[in-house]
Amino acid sequence: MAAVCLAALLALAGACSTAEQTNSSKQSNSSEQGNPSKQSSSSEQSKDTQEPQPSSAAESVPRLERDGDAYRVPDPLPTQEPGRLLAVTPGRSSKTFGGATRIELLYVSSRYDGQPVAVSGTLLTPKGAPPEGGWPIVSWGHGTTGVADVCAPSTTENLYYNEYAQQVRSLLATGYAVAASDYIGLATPGPHSYTVGVDLGNAMADIVPAARSADPKLSTTWFAIGHSEGGQAALFATRSAARHPDLHLAATVAIAPTSSLGSALQAIISGGLPADVVYGLYLLVGLSTVDPSITVEQFSGPAAAPHLDLITQSGCLLDAFPKFETENVDQVFNISPTDMARISGLLAAVGNPDQEPTVGPLLLVQGEDDQDIPAGITELLSEHLQQLGVDVTLRVYPDLGHDTVLGPATCETLDWLAQHGGPTPADCVPEPTDMS
Repeated sequence: MAAVCLAALLALAGACSTAEQTNSSKQSNSSEQGNPSKQSSSSEQSKDTQEPQPSSAAESVPRLERDGDAYRVPDPLPTQEPGRLLAVTPGRSSKTFGGATRIELLYVSSRYDGQPVAVSGTLLTPKGAPPEGGWPIVSWGHGTTGVADVCAPSTTENLYYNEYAQQVRSLLATGYAVAASDYIGLATPGPHSYTVGVDLGNAMADIVPAARSADPKLSTTWFAIGHSEGGQAALFATRSAARHPDLHLAATVAIAPTSSLGSALQAIISGGLPADVVYGLYLLVGLSTVDPSITVEQFSGPAAAPHLDLITQSGCLLDAFPKFETENVDQVFNISPTDMARISGLLAAVGNPDQEPTVGPLLLVQGEDDQDIPAGITELLSEHLQQLGVDVTLRVYPDLGHDTVLGPATCETLDWLAQHGGPTPADCVPEPTDMS
């Protein structure tokens, strides 16, 4: 039952029990052996490459290079202007994405306090000639992958999960260019500001002008779409869009977005489910970027200590889950009631997306049987946003979960985007989510 899955308050990609982990694509050997989180980007990108394609920015912008698991970032940054393109990889034709041209890019964004940072991401552009005015852009936000550099979706062939590649292929086939941010601190200097809403929203909004600098065939019209952590990012991106008044954010889709974060960590500790504690550790990592007095090391117990390097430096979500299956969950955290109150208040303050209105038309998509984000959580979010005057549409899909909702919701999502200025999709038949 949704009520017993305490990770539900996190809107994170994961599972609530051993049985659910087995059924989730994020725990599927067949899926993740084809996309292991520890694979190097060079091997994945070579599999994904057909022939190099010319990049419009290749001659005028430095080439993006890697240093181990992370991208090479200039220090100091040559500019502090959000959305400025810093570096790109050469364009190449992606087999995974139907021959779309793929590049990785580095661009300027900023943290919640205004500190400029470099962020990485991926740009996928459809095959063929663009429409008049250029390809409309979808800034696409991924769900939880981890907090270590190796977890950046741009370093994987399928943007980390097969169900994400499926959704992005549908967007490309309809005529959208897709700009997918890794978010602040993944494959760039970190830590990753996990569930810090302003940071996530800035990263999603700022990749749009950077993408247009990398490829002049892109439109000034863009849309925000995200799932789980990415749904939260998309909601915050509607506010960050004001940083770029020359661009037009037409509409936003948030699929099972993170919300109601104030009670999340306490719920994880009280629930005692091994999978959930990974998200709790990630929450502490994210909060450390806002309040340096909060560290994952400080508030971890003896059961977490042996795994902190994997959590923060060397592993991703799928690597971390098994480590806690045999640990005493009661000893993963060491947080006093006073500190819990402070942490919970900060989580709500920096992460809840319904503290002020989002901007523009909004579609909330939710699976009725979501065991990570219960439908009631998103229904409450919808109510709060409506009370703030937001033009919000809520669509709840019966019998579908956190990930399985992605495929069946695609056609309705494309139709909804078309109603707000996007290209009209071809005959679209809803498909099950690719959980292979």
